[in-house]
Amino acid sequence: MLLSSALLCLPGAAAAQDAADIVTFLAGGAIGLVVHEAGHVAVNLAAGVTPGVKGVAYGPFRFFAITHESVAPRREFAISSAGFWSQHIGSELILARRPHLRDEDAPLVKGMLAFNVLASAVYAGAAFARTGPPERDTRGMAVSAGMREPWIGAWLLAPAALDAARYYRRDAPWLRWASRVMKVGGVLLIVRAAD
Repeated sequence: MLLSSALLCLPGAAAAQDAADIVTFLAGGAIGLVVHEAGHVAVNLAAGVTPGVKGVAYGPFRFFAITHESVAPRREFAISSAGFWSQHIGSELILARRPHLRDEDAPLVKGMLAFNVLASAVYAGAAFARTGPPERDTRGMAVSAGMREPWIGAWLLAPAALDAARYYRRDAPWLRWASRVMKVGGVLLIVRAAD
């Protein structure tokens, strides 16, 4: 401990620590992405569906999508929303176990939480605008549940905003419960998807 404190006093050591924290934060975001995609794969497999990977382009952006063959609406809803369910579980575990995360030196965990909040916000924006590749999760959820896609966006944005608020206002228990209610409510949307 004393040695690490002494090393931070060396010229350039603080900048090196800042760079390491940024890399660690980005690694946390990458873990968040893996957890999101693993949620899709796990529900595909649990539903007896073989997942695939497809390259997807939207304008200049290139990325990938976990794909599957055509399935009944309830399975489609579960598969399409599984990434968000995984994010919500991850955010809940982080915020419940580490309510003082904002005050901690924990760039990896903060990166994971930031991915969960930002990914939900970006997906919500795409859902509100009804834009993006046809393989987008929010479209799959909306079509299978017979809902307008902006409503799916609102469901995604609400817990993301509440979790961001929980990060900054850990002393407000109503935020914790409102976030949890929104997350469970999103899972219950599966009832709208007919088999």
